[in-house]
Amino acid sequence: MTIIIAVSNQKGGVAKTTSCFSLGACLAERGWHTLVVDFDPQGHLSLAAGYDPDELESSVVDLLLADRSQVNPQALILPTAMANLDLMPADLRLATIEQTLTERESYEFALWRGFQSLAPPQRGEGGPAQSHYDAILIDCPPSLGKLAILALTAAQWALIPVQCEYFASRGLLRLLDVIDAVRQRTNAAIDYLIFATLFDVRNAISRRVLEELQEHFAGHLLQTVIRLDTRLRESPMAGEPVIQYAPRTRASQEYRALAQELVERLQVKEQIQ
Repeated sequence: MTIIIAVSNQKGGVAKTTSCFSLGACLAERGWHTLVVDFDPQGHLSLAAGYDPDELESSVVDLLLADRSQVNPQALILPTAMANLDLMPADLRLATIEQTLTERESYEFALWRGFQSLAPPQRGEGGPAQSHYDAILIDCPPSLGKLAILALTAAQWALIPVQCEYFASRGLLRLLDVIDAVRQRTNAAIDYLIFATLFDVRNAISRRVLEELQEHFAGHLLQTVIRLDTRLRESPMAGEPVIQYAPRTRASQEYRALAQELVERLQVKEQIQ
């Protein structure tokens, strides 16, 4: 079974794209066949993986319209610099796709339907391609619009990075309201997890926000905290995830720990069900 995770937060600058790419790389490092999907019209995940959205011939937009354009979903997948990690990129058309989609019946399920036919491309010689990805991580746009609804409808989990700063809690509550609406209308099975990012131990507000998350969201909060690290800003310029660009840094260690904790939580949930 493929685990589909929507990495979502309507606030920009919370390390959402960095976390999606880094966690995808950590899962790939563990041997999981992993796909990261750029679902943000800005195309930052595509850029971080070394692809210019302005130069792409196809993207996730074609997956959303696959029943009309007859595009092979496999043709939309690009390799990254890391083994087991693939990318489905975005381009600027994603910014104007909402109107087209809402004219279609059950448009909320467009991304989910597209994922059903995906399999990782065969790499090298010997053996067929796997029938499914082990994990798909969706880098959602910084909004609560229709694209976010499509991503949350397609996912079993919403993974929410929360920046340790003053406005974080208010934005988190709004996103949880949207997740609850999705649960009632299009995806009854979706659950969510939260983790703290951009934590500065020297900053009193950072410490206070983390304490509030621990107090109010203990059952959904991952314990690993992602601290500030300049290597996280440098790695996108190299077109590599941080665990490949700077594998021994604090940031790499923290994302590996976060991936381990995430896998443990997902497996526990699966056993309960």
